[in-house]
Amino acid sequence: MGKTGTTEAPQQQAAATGALEIRDGRTGASYTVPILEAAVEGDTAIRGMDLRQIKADPQEFGLMSYDPAFMNTASCKSAITFIDGDKGILRYRGYPIEQLAEGASFLEVAWLLRRGELPTQTEYNKWVHDITFHTYVHENIRKFLEGFRYDAHPMSILCSAVAALSSFYPEAKNIQDPEQRNISIVRLLAKLPTIAAFAYRHVKGLPFIYPDNDLGYVENFLSMVARMSESRYEANPVFTRALEILFILHADHEQNCSTNAVRAVGSSHVDPFSAVAAGIAALYGPLHGGANEAVLHMINEIGHPKNIPAFIDGVKSGKGQRLMGFGHRVYKSYDPRARIVKQLADEVFKQVGMDKDLEIAMELERIALSDDYFVSRKLYPNVDFYTGLIYRSMAFPTSFFTVLFAVARTAGWLAQWEEMLLDKEQKIARPRQIYVGHGERPYRSALGEGARSSKDSIRK
Repeated sequence: MGKTGTTEAPQQQAAATGALEIRDGRTGASYTVPILEAAVEGDTAIRGMDLRQIKADPQEFGLMSYDPAFMNTASCKSAITFIDGDKGILRYRGYPIEQLAEGASFLEVAWLLRRGELPTQTEYNKWVHDITFHTYVHENIRKFLEGFRYDAHPMSILCSAVAALSSFYPEAKNIQDPEQRNISIVRLLAKLPTIAAFAYRHVKGLPFIYPDNDLGYVENFLSMVARMSESRYEANPVFTRALEILFILHADHEQNCSTNAVRAVGSSHVDPFSAVAAGIAALYGPLHGGANEAVLHMINEIGHPKNIPAFIDGVKSGKGQRLMGFGHRVYKSYDPRARIVKQLADEVFKQVGMDKDLEIAMELERIALSDDYFVSRKLYPNVDFYTGLIYRSMAFPTSFFTVLFAVARTAGWLAQWEEMLLDKEQKIARPRQIYVGHGERPYRSALGEGARSSKDSIRK
């Protein structure tokens, strides 16, 4: 535990350290735009609004930047997570992810992400107590979950149930009240595992298991998922440790799709339950949270270790074969989380033993780390490659992998949501567009005279 207090970490401001000289070739006019540089890690940017002054005609709107998918646009300033993809660095509030995974608990990391500093023992004890005793959900939530079909995807169930929580806590709309923000954050961190476990049991056709407040955060979750007729659930310590570390690794990851969704929806000043539900919806997409599912689908497609050479040849030739779980959009060297999860995977595999699918995965890993084709393209195994295998070894169904991701990422979503609310520069998200449609044109109906009369008859 840290020895510092709970004061919010000071957010480092970006200061003007230089200028960009822009000459407009249309008009010959020149403009000076300040270059902002972050005080710590040296990220540089210009303010998008500074481009508005560049006009070919005084009546114009002004110059905009066009950046589909925000590939090179910073939408906020954040003090929560730092990533250097070229160097393979990931830090939460300045702490290397390797150190947090080695020594911290998930709830300690959740506090850190929100507060900016590690908790004292007293703060941590109260934090754990508050979350532990808010794990139960209203019985009407249980009835709500029972209304889903037996074959509903657990992410659909989770997303809907979290959105429904806002109707149980209408006071959560008072987001400017620090006490209401705090209790909402506690409730979300406490109830996400319960709802996730209930979704698992519903899809499996099993009775719901209520929280056991004598258990720790991760062990309680495993109890609600796996407990059957035993009077007291005792989790496999290897599985408990593995899931705790995976929760830490997935707790936050800068301005990814789902975090951006939480911030954008939250910028309308909606309650946090609704904002987090938006994050879950974004995470549901196969291009985001479904990546570790794709690894298992790939392994099933290969089918047997003897088929690996032909599969690899298909990947190299570009004939439709895709190597899932390798490479990363952000990390241009090795994913720092993958190193941690690789060791974790080995420990889990020792516990459950090797089978055909694991043999396929390990051979793919060996090839990727030794074949110049993959090494030269920096296609190293990423965190999704190993987490899917670990979840499978723990007997979680493939459809549940993204739910596990969501339980962990809730900590980061809430920290990002609160940071957005407290940032005085933030306003309701409202991107610009470049209109490419028709110019003004007159209305001429192609429906004939009968169209108007049919509308009138409907009104009558």
